[in-house]
Amino acid sequence: MEKSLQSLSIKTHYDLQSLIIPPSSGIYRCRFLYDADGYTVEFIPYIPKTIASLKLVRADTLEYPLKDSNREALDALFDQREGCDDVVIVKNGLLTDTTIANIALQIQGQWLTPDTPLLRGTTRARLIEEGFLTPHPLTIEDIAKASKIAVMNAMVGFIEVENGIIT
Repeated sequence: MEKSLQSLSIKTHYDLQSLIIPPSSGIYRCRFLYDADGYTVEFIPYIPKTIASLKLVRADTLEYPLKDSNREALDALFDQREGCDDVVIVKNGLLTDTTIANIALQIQGQWLTPDTPLLRGTTRARLIEEGFLTPHPLTIEDIAKASKIAVMNAMVGFIEVENGIIT
């Protein structure tokens, strides 16, 4: 969030530890919406999605560098999944992300993640810092070389896709 505030030239600082008070029971996704004038906090019950199949979709002009409450472009891509659980977005010939997570391919025993994701997620960043993931330019052709595919985000951590199916 601090990086987002800086990139948007917003000088406000939010003390999340004092502002976010989660419900006492259950699993929730916290949505902290903010701008230069204020903030709102929402807690949405979290229901994990099973991802067993992914469809490739192209989106050469899509930009999503910061988390945004306007997800119309991502929702439009998700609607192209044709029975799959989610999509892998391909931008200018390179794999990027799904609509809700960063991705990784295991190739020759090494976990590689796209070096040009749409959104540089926190789980992805942590796994790169820990040396578990290596950023690498990944193309559609690299899918055939992969023995496994995984998705990752702050809610699910790092999860291998059950069937690893990409259509």
